[in-house]
Amino acid sequence: MEIKIIEIEKPENVNFILGQSHFIKTVEDLHETLIGSVPGIKFGIGFCESSGPRLVRFSGNDDKLIKLAKDNVFKIGAGHSFIIFIRNAFPINLLPRIKAVPEVCRIFCATANPTQVIIGETEQGRAILGVVDGELPLGIEGPKEIKQRKKFLRDIGYKL
Repeated sequence: MEIKIIEIEKPENVNFILGQSHFIKTVEDLHETLIGSVPGIKFGIGFCESSGPRLVRFSGNDDKLIKLAKDNVFKIGAGHSFIIFIRNAFPINLLPRIKAVPEVCRIFCATANPTQVIIGETEQGRAILGVVDGELPLGIEGPKEIKQRKKFLRDIGYKL
């Protein structure tokens, strides 16, 4: 087996969700789920089909995000993996609904951070072994940082 590292290429302010599913129907079901989750969401979905014609399937409602999804999932090239790039929404608002899609097996990450996908490649194909999401911690929060974190979460409406 050969280990490869694939960099996710995207604009800094774009979130994405990387996952694995088990059926070609995933593309349409994810599209319907996203449209129904957050009004005004913009997204692009890319999906690696792992049998039959083995194409990158795609959908979405934003041409730039669709291109990002197709290009990145093609580089990853792991069977039945999918990637969703989103604007006007955050993963926290989408993950419960995405996880409820019957074909979705797992979510590897949901982030806007710089990300590397660790791939294992054999004669048969590729598998996602894991992800590197962001960078190493620089320290441990103290009382000041705890206060800032709590204030931030309340300022943006996620805590009362």
